[in-house]
Amino acid sequence: MAAVLEAVRRDTVGKNEANRLRMQGRIPAVIYGGESKSESLAVDPKQVLKIIRSHSGANTLIALHLDGAADTRVLLKSYQVHPLSQELLHADFYRVAMDKLIRVTVPVHLVGEARGVKAQGGVVDFVHRELVVECLPADIPEHLTLDVTNLMLHDSIRVRDVSTGGKWKALSEADMLIVHVVAPRVAAEPAAA
Repeated sequence: MAAVLEAVRRDTVGKNEANRLRMQGRIPAVIYGGESKSESLAVDPKQVLKIIRSHSGANTLIALHLDGAADTRVLLKSYQVHPLSQELLHADFYRVAMDKLIRVTVPVHLVGEARGVKAQGGVVDFVHRELVVECLPADIPEHLTLDVTNLMLHDSIRVRDVSTGGKWKALSEADMLIVHVVAPRVAAEPAAA
């Protein structure tokens, strides 16, 4: 998924300037990476929050319009949120080359109801909820969907079992457990006195 973000260059930096920007309805941001040097920017926090809350989240490929120049493709590297008000305070973006592989963390979603839960009284244990993958920026998956319908008691899905579709490669260990069906734990009854 691609998004568009408007940005303007800023020449002044510092805490006071950042507070002035926030009073004007913008937040400070930085763009770095690639062959170009890092630049200080100002962006609309509502647009950035919209990107963060999208299905792709931080893995959204962004077309950054910077002062009317040609679009720069970027990804959101990190952001800061105020601990009390939950307002966005700062964002960091990094440039990506569309022909070079990048590493991203992708969330895992489970679908279906495991047969081992209904038939054998098991419990689905969702061990790892995200995977590190390597792919081209245009091929970043929003999420990985795993169907757990056929899992019986003591069955599992590991990284090696996930279909890549040829567009990405998992960098997490092949034996890493993602989800499995286990027997429920029974609390031990206290011994009679």
